[in-house]
Amino acid sequence: MMQRRLHLPRPDDAAIHAAFANLRDELDVSFDFSGPVLADAKAAVGAPRLPVVDETHIPFLTIDPPESRDLDQALHLERRGSGYRVRYAIADVAAFVTAAEPMDVEAHIRGQTLYAPDGNARLYPPTLSEDAGSLLPDEVRPALVWEMNLDATGEGTSANVRRALVRSRAKLDYASVQRSLDAGSAEEPLRLLREVGRLRQSREARRGGINLPIPDQVVEHDVDGYHLAFRALLPVEGWNAQISLLTGMAAANLMLGAGIGLLRTLPVAEKRDVERLRRTAKALGVEWSRAVPYAEFIRTLDATRAEQAAVLSESTLLLRGAGYLAFDGKAPTHAEHSGVASTYAHATAPLRRLADRYVGEVCVAVSAGKPVPEWVRAALPGLPETMARSNRRAQQYEGGIISVVEAAVLEPSVGRMFDAVVVDVDENDDAGTVQLQEPAVTARCEGKNLPLGERVVVRLEVADVAKRQVRFVLAE
Repeated sequence: MMQRRLHLPRPDDAAIHAAFANLRDELDVSFDFSGPVLADAKAAVGAPRLPVVDETHIPFLTIDPPESRDLDQALHLERRGSGYRVRYAIADVAAFVTAAEPMDVEAHIRGQTLYAPDGNARLYPPTLSEDAGSLLPDEVRPALVWEMNLDATGEGTSANVRRALVRSRAKLDYASVQRSLDAGSAEEPLRLLREVGRLRQSREARRGGINLPIPDQVVEHDVDGYHLAFRALLPVEGWNAQISLLTGMAAANLMLGAGIGLLRTLPVAEKRDVERLRRTAKALGVEWSRAVPYAEFIRTLDATRAEQAAVLSESTLLLRGAGYLAFDGKAPTHAEHSGVASTYAHATAPLRRLADRYVGEVCVAVSAGKPVPEWVRAALPGLPETMARSNRRAQQYEGGIISVVEAAVLEPSVGRMFDAVVVDVDENDDAGTVQLQEPAVTARCEGKNLPLGERVVVRLEVADVAKRQVRFVLAE
């Protein structure tokens, strides 16, 4: 795992906390909930709508970051003849939240949970999202239980979902699961997760799905302060993500068959953008045969090599334009998510994302052969704009948080020189983006003829915590 940690040069985080608070004020982000919302949560937690079906005998488990408490998903895998049976339990938010009541109204305003090092602005109050509705270990919880059968190649052969009570047996984290798999000590469900995950990744590659292996730039907070790091995903994170993708594709198929639902979509990249990426790769000396499709080419790139990391950074431009598509009465004809290379829906994170609650309700009704609830039908048309607005705010918030910490880390170093790699160039301006070798910072750099993909020396001109700004210039 590639990860770089660094410590802030001062123990006083007051300026950082003030910048975070200002950012939240600008974007209208709040950790707190109003009295009516909290009262609604308290009443709902005390009297949830519990299902009759009991599947607490299934040894579900969760895999999440160790600090997480809003656990949306629990899984169990077993062999089924020459194939596999995957069960995926998803937190049942509708067991607690009622349409048009205070929690529901507030959730439509927020759209999703927003994470920051000094706290989380949750979609629902923590009594629900991190307690009564969360699939915590050794607790009986209401859930939407997906049961998906796969053949020996990992292809899905059937899928259905129903409400049931479940009980997770263990709260695992990615690092410990990866260690157990590597050491050969993992139990069979985890070994099957690796097996099925790899099969699904192979199928993804064959259908032209896109997977960008770009290390995450993350902000961490501990007793020593705030830190920035570049972190590459562990293999088990990719395998686990394939189960979520499998579920989202199954949900899309159910909804399309019924002519009602909410899809996550992404248009096919414009030809001119693909050609621009080809020119970038050529300029960087990265070989890309005309016979190799874009998605296949991306899979060959190594983010630890400067020139290939620059191509990966540029390739994110081809994945812009994702949105949601609601439909009722007739299935849409152009509804694919080009990154998944299939029709797809957000279905597996209802504690953290509003759209998933509605997708789950549609799929439960369709699986049972029942009408979709009217409160769901009434909300569907407005959900694409609600989620688009929420996603814009989430992107601004995440970018602002990272900018604050970058500025704080670099503030004492204004005027210093740094080694960096040019990862993006603005064709309409004498500027671009550089990634420092140390510390883990990616920021704007000004300078004529920035050499894309090459190593350069840059001088830090601005590092302003309050303004959330970092700017470099190409050294002469």
